[in-house]
Amino acid sequence: MSHTLLQALCLVLVIEGILPFLCPRIWRQAMAQAVVSPDRQLRIIGLVSMLTGAGALYLLKF
Repeated sequence: MSHTLLQALCLVLVIEGILPFLCPRIWRQAMAQAVVSPDRQLRIIGLVSMLTGAGALYLLKF
């Protein structure tokens, strides 16, 4: 279990590093926009992201 969790965390780091590596200017603009976004909007984006990921994991497992 812990080995699988570590693999998943490593994969998250790889995926999150793709955009700053390929398009640093776009990534910087997105981060600047996120800084000025209201907390509610960021929470909604985070919730949608978590639900989408959980749903995809569920579908891939079955």
